[in-house]
Amino acid sequence: MTKTQDKNRSGFLDRTITTIQRRTVVNVLRAWEEITGTARAITGSINPELPKQDSERLLKQMSECLDHKGGELSARRRTIELGHTYLSLTDKGKERFMRILSEQFDIDKTRLAEKISHYLRLTNPAEQLKQESDLRDILEPGRLKILRQFNGLPEGIKFLVDMRADLLRLKKHDAALQVLEGDLHKLLGNWFDIGLLDMQEITWNSPASLLEKLIAYEAVHAISSWNDLKNRLDSDRRCFAFFHHKMPGEPLIFVEVALVSGIASNIQILLDEHAPQVDARKADTAIFYSISNAQNGLAGISFGNFLIKRVVEHLSQELPNLKHFVTLSPIPGFVGWLEKQIKHSAPDTIVAAELSAITSLTGKPFAEILEQNWLEDEQKAEILKRPLMRLCAYYLLEQKRGDKALDPVANFHLSNGSVMERLNWLADNSRKGIKQSAGMMVNYYYHLSKIEENHENYSSGKQIPASSAVRGLLKKI
Repeated sequence: MTKTQDKNRSGFLDRTITTIQRRTVVNVLRAWEEITGTARAITGSINPELPKQDSERLLKQMSECLDHKGGELSARRRTIELGHTYLSLTDKGKERFMRILSEQFDIDKTRLAEKISHYLRLTNPAEQLKQESDLRDILEPGRLKILRQFNGLPEGIKFLVDMRADLLRLKKHDAALQVLEGDLHKLLGNWFDIGLLDMQEITWNSPASLLEKLIAYEAVHAISSWNDLKNRLDSDRRCFAFFHHKMPGEPLIFVEVALVSGIASNIQILLDEHAPQVDARKADTAIFYSISNAQNGLAGISFGNFLIKRVVEHLSQELPNLKHFVTLSPIPGFVGWLEKQIKHSAPDTIVAAELSAITSLTGKPFAEILEQNWLEDEQKAEILKRPLMRLCAYYLLEQKRGDKALDPVANFHLSNGSVMERLNWLADNSRKGIKQSAGMMVNYYYHLSKIEENHENYSSGKQIPASSAVRGLLKKI
């Protein structure tokens, strides 16, 4: 890709993302306007930076959300007022907002200690049951009660999902924010249980607002234009997403699938807009080439494994000719790991004979070659092929976090019950592909009859399931 193309793609994405972010806030405010009957900010003139003098006003707002005065409409108005305040703040103001919410609306520890002491003196079972109920109520911090009130508002869950996304950006090493983030994680985890999600297919005929979100949320292979998107939704392509009924226009996670003959080994060829279409009814292979989490605020709440299994079931019924379900996956951690090995001259990882061969053939050390644009030099690329593929296989098969694969994408697919089928040389020659994985990609194969067995073997810490072809790459020079 040329610098001009890269710049155009970046500009296209930036414009799309900015439009969606602005529209999201507008949609929330419009939904709340229908309840309050006013579009103006109810909060008055709170400074977006939330200085100390305005913090007192905010603390009062939060306290009023726990006040049961008035009816349901009054309670919703107070919650909306608090939401307006939050949306009007800068990042600095949001950080202060969330610290106040976390610190000032924690569990009442004095009251809790008194209740526990009283409970331990009880002997009557009926009284004990009543006190246990009271204890459960006391153990729920006020901040959770405040946050839960947004669940009853239109666009309220989306508001909380985006608030957690802000928390994940801003929490750093702040203990109070980390506690609040943990509370929101548990709350959203319950609300986004897999049983409450619907899988839907996204097509070129889906609403434009949804198609824009696919462009903005695609996290693996950036969508460069509307034509690129149309190609990914053509008759030999499929796209499926999970949705929640409280966020009907917002995909939570989506997977893109190419219907082809044979196992694909190059992402640029797979996504070529000018390549001839394949008759989906005659395709024998479904290639899962991109899985993207669409909501940053739902990080750590896993949907991907369920989505892949649901898509496999759906495609098996729709297209009986499909025999193979395979991914074409990136290796995002490889080059970063390799650079550390080179820096520390890890003798067990990089074989001296490989380093010597590379230096003698190119006249330059391994690390220096990797920093250059070696892909454009066929001779250098051929020299690097064997050692890089061996090192990548070593990284994928031998490098672990605990008893699981170190590479996050490998861990994801192996946890789902796949087998590491094939390592593909120069499968992604984009800047991102070269920077992350030296251009290599992996095919993870989902053998339908062995998914559960592979999942159990991997989860129990046994050897990573991989083909003999991948394991054969570990052989040293």
